[in-house]
Amino acid sequence: MKTHLRLRFACLLVLAAPAAALAWDEAGHRMVNQLALASLPPDFPAWIHEPVNADRVAFLAGEPDRWRNSRDEPFLGYNGMDHYIDMELLTYAGIDLGTLTPFRYQFAAEFAAGRLAHPDQFPAIDPAKDRDHSHEWPGFLPWAIAEYYAKLQSEFSYLKTFERYGTPEEVAEAKANIVYVMGVMGHYVGDGSQPLHVTVHHHGWVGPNPNGYSTRSGIHAWIDGGFIAKAGITEAEIAPTVVPAQPLDLTPQPDGRDPIFVDVFAYLRTTQTKTEPLYQLDKEHKLEDAGPGSREGREFIKARLLAGGEMLGAIWLTAWRQAAPDTYLQSTLVKRAQAAAGPHP
Repeated sequence: MKTHLRLRFACLLVLAAPAAALAWDEAGHRMVNQLALASLPPDFPAWIHEPVNADRVAFLAGEPDRWRNSRDEPFLGYNGMDHYIDMELLTYAGIDLGTLTPFRYQFAAEFAAGRLAHPDQFPAIDPAKDRDHSHEWPGFLPWAIAEYYAKLQSEFSYLKTFERYGTPEEVAEAKANIVYVMGVMGHYVGDGSQPLHVTVHHHGWVGPNPNGYSTRSGIHAWIDGGFIAKAGITEAEIAPTVVPAQPLDLTPQPDGRDPIFVDVFAYLRTTQTKTEPLYQLDKEHKLEDAGPGSREGREFIKARLLAGGEMLGAIWLTAWRQAAPDTYLQSTLVKRAQAAAGPHP
């Protein structure tokens, strides 16, 4: 009987799998990036707040969703799976969430092996419904965020080097790259604050449903932006509650895992605890409109946007503070300067 229920649950997962799972509409993602900018403390580079840079960081929050207009199926599969993590599927594959590897491809191998070892947990995949080849995977959101952190830290490292040894043009180019990475990575951190992006219940409750939660697929789009627009939630009303960003905890892990990845995954697990409360609010009709009856739902969504902004600000700040000058680039620039100066008399 237990195996039968698991198979039924797994089949429901496939039926519920969306062609594309978005998190927060563009307005919501812009808010997350804007709240992160508002959280940055005084020691963060002030140039990021210049209007042209701040506006671009906000605009780029929607970039990974705009990539979904591509018709290239391999790219759609790659891009789409970075937006979510169906955590329950990791457990079904026998993976311990407390020791999850920070190495993307090691995880992929472990998950694939887990699917084979627990066939009763996962149904066969219909190729006609899986043209981007994503249905066998649970998503890669925590790896995407941690990898963007590493990219940003690298960008800051060579900016610091160019600021000392480079030309004004090189400094400007390095800053432009930082703006781009900050903006785009904000999308994935924002995805991680939306509870329906860290669970198998992403487009309605699937499997056993003793509490009678909604099974309608449209709940995802409504949470992403429908309710935000209906309730008139804005960045301006959330911004006063932002607290100055604090760096992430970089305490070495006893098992040697990357502490940034551990922090990111802890953030996503916290988001997952909000999944059932969200469905409960929906069941109680507290996520329907801007009226008094939806006040609790309104506060819930605002808190989720704020959580994304504060986590993003912490990631940006940590990358800036942990970025040491690029020693290889430094030696190259010093040699360039010496060559330009010519031989000593």
